[in-house]
Amino acid sequence: MPQIIELMSSSPTVFISITFLISLLVGSFLNVVIYRLPQMMKQEWEDELFSAQNPDTPLPSRDTFNLVKPDSTCPTCGHKIRAWENIPVLSWLVLKAKCASCKTPISARYPAIELLTAVLSSIVAWQLGFSPMGLTFILGTWLLIAMTFIDLDEMLLPDSLTLSLLWLGLLTHAVFTPELLKDAVFGGVFGYLSLFSVYWLFKFFTGKEGMGYGDFKLLAALGVWVGWQYLTIIILLSSVVGAIIGIALMLKQNKDGNLAIPFGPYLAAAGYLTVLFGDTIAQTYLDLLLY
Repeated sequence: MPQIIELMSSSPTVFISITFLISLLVGSFLNVVIYRLPQMMKQEWEDELFSAQNPDTPLPSRDTFNLVKPDSTCPTCGHKIRAWENIPVLSWLVLKAKCASCKTPISARYPAIELLTAVLSSIVAWQLGFSPMGLTFILGTWLLIAMTFIDLDEMLLPDSLTLSLLWLGLLTHAVFTPELLKDAVFGGVFGYLSLFSVYWLFKFFTGKEGMGYGDFKLLAALGVWVGWQYLTIIILLSSVVGAIIGIALMLKQNKDGNLAIPFGPYLAAAGYLTVLFGDTIAQTYLDLLLY
């Protein structure tokens, strides 16, 4: 193990390659998280509601359902996915995107998320190198990918993910860059309060809820990573892209302004770019203003 660590620290190519391979495996697990975590949360909410309505009645028994159990199966025929059928990307190609048993098509989304995880993590490894920030933000990238697809599917940003990202950022600064900890704390505070304020202003003037509390927590977490100085970049990037895509969706679907669009994916993408390229983005913006 020490030799591998020394090799990764001395050779960017080795570090990026190992990051790519490990992240492919993690991407396979993220597919499980993206599907199962919202279902686990819904079961928990149902149990809490049942207990509140029936305080003297034991909860009905359920089959074990978590991120580990039950084993992955084909949703059509129940075929248990064997180890060789679960190799990231490769199994999907070998199986020709079909279940080994019933030949039901397997969505291309699964290998796409695996590849996306590997590519985005490798970019972090390339940009930040074998460093505390590089290693921890690879973990942060995995969290951002899970949050992005859960929000796209369920309009939900689980606290277990947003708060994990926040505490991971604070811990990184506290241990490795304590000189940036103050900026990180204020980044978290201002990130949360900025969207919190927008939420209540929007609700006051329209009577509607424009976004969820998960968005506040995600921007707070991203503010911890980039510091309060770069929050404006995240807000501008996410708002512009979100507005463009939102208008395009409304035009395509002939919807009115009540179309619900998850904001988490745009925050996640903007935060990812700002962590890696914040200085370049800020300088480019200033150059355009002064041009």
